Amino acid sequence: MAEIINMPRLSDTMEEGTVAKWLKKVGDKVNEGDILAEIETDKATMEFESFHEGTLLHIGIPEGEGAPVDSLLAIIGNEGEDISALINGGSASAGTASSSDEKKEAQEEKPKQTSGKSLSADIPKGVEIVKMPRLSDTMEEGTVATWLKKVGDDVEEGDILAEIETDKATMEFESFYSGTLLYIGIQEGESAPVDEVLAVIGPAGTDVEAVLNQKDSGPSKESIESEAEATQENEEQETSSAPAPLVANDGQRIFISPLARKMAEDKGIDLNTVKGSGDQGRIVKRDIENYTPSQAKPAPAEAQPAAAAAAAPPKPVMLPSGEEGTEEIKNSQMRKVIAKRLSESKFTAPHYYLTIEVDMTNAARSREQINNLPDTKVSFNDLVVKACAMALLKHPQVNTSWNGDTTRYNKHIHVGVAVAVEDGLVVPVLKFADQMSLTQIGAAVKDLAGRARNKKLTPAEMEGSTFTVSNLGMFGILEFTSIINQPNSAILSVGAIVEKPVVRDGQIAIGSTMKLTLACDHRTVDGATGAQFLQTLREYIENPVTMLA
Repeated sequence: MAEIINMPRLSDTMEEGTVAKWLKKVGDKVNEGDILAEIETDKATMEFESFHEGTLLHIGIPEGEGAPVDSLLAIIGNEGEDISALINGGSASAGTASSSDEKKEAQEEKPKQTSGKSLSADIPKGVEIVKMPRLSDTMEEGTVATWLKKVGDDVEEGDILAEIETDKATMEFESFYSGTLLYIGIQEGESAPVDEVLAVIGPAGTDVEAVLNQKDSGPSKESIESEAEATQENEEQETSSAPAPLVANDGQRIFISPLARKMAEDKGIDLNTVKGSGDQGRIVKRDIENYTPSQAKPAPAEAQPAAAAAAAPPKPVMLPSGEEGTEEIKNSQMRKVIAKRLSESKFTAPHYYLTIEVDMTNAARSREQINNLPDTKVSFNDLVVKACAMALLKHPQVNTSWNGDTTRYNKHIHVGVAVAVEDGLVVPVLKFADQMSLTQIGAAVKDLAGRARNKKLTPAEMEGSTFTVSNLGMFGILEFTSIINQPNSAILSVGAIVEKPVVRDGQIAIGSTMKLTLACDHRTVDGATGAQFLQTLREYIENPVTMLA
């Protein structure tokens, strides 16, 4: 009786697979546990073994070609069997439907164990038992972090039932059924293995206790064991990632299927004493099932010392030891606001970044001359802030805000200056910065930054920015990118000034440079506009005298 083999789903994200290599060809005999092919998934190339015995009658996907999961991969059956109907049918369901009545009856008697399906034919129509899903390829159990529905709530297909914590992440789990949430099997904070009853959905008024009792008494012990065995084999294929090959005492490789290897490990069987009945002496499941200790053969006398030496326990390795510890500190309100606003900005505004390197030689000389004046102190950051304000006058597109159906052009220029404080980050605002002198900017920034660190700023002094400057140069950071401080359309990241070789008039000389990175919201500022803004900004910074005109 021919069996259709479909392209398996070997990883949780696999949508299609590519046959890297066929290890059997049409006409070859196939035993249960033989490796049929090597299949390349989106994660790795994995061996795919047969769960059927017979002759390989048809290969549906040639080497090097890919196909979606559940596509016809191969057909195994009796030699000479007519499989034209199965090939023309093109699907597993078609092949199954064309099989004999005996096979059909056997399939109908076998309980189905697909996720979310009822486990007994006696469960009332419209009632669905939802089980703990496998949300990652390594997930063995899940924890219900939060229920988003409660018993008695109406559930629509696609509604989020709960948030489930796996071994990798906390994920939303949506319902594939519509009805009333009749029962919750795993409470918030509790954990349960994959396929444990998570919930029951069905018509209001259903006797849930009767449904659960039917579920418990539905399948026979034999059918459950058979299903568990098949599930275990599938899980071995899905979750194993080609363990290291085993080597026998004589130095030869031991060929063994993943399932047989796990069974041997669970039973404590020495694989050196097992004779494989699979292809090329490969050890398969039936060899472990039929294994008896009498199969063990003593090693030849001359090999016994070497075997004993190989079995000698390794010397203990001294590893570091200590006590693990963690501490959870409640997030401050400032930390929560920062997280909320920056997340909203990053995930709603399409950011892109432009970086230039600015020659700071003239800026350094100009700053030195300015600071030689009585009662005057100007920083490089003050020069950058002033240059940004002047450049915004020439490029009003950068001084905008996205409002959905409209773009707001700000006629005023308010520059925010990011200041690091103990609990996080604040952005005091220099109002009408384009109208301020360098000394006014220097005094204002010093005052605002000082009061920011002492938590003395008023809300009005931190609102209304149309552009933002963030400077980490004082920490030695050469280059970085920032998240836009919405509703601004751009933010400038300022790096450290460094001495390096530069080319002037065709000659190499020592110069001072600084990198500036502009993050732009692509909804309001196109790439060319951002580049032109940076060109103007460079002209002002490299020639500070132009800002005084």
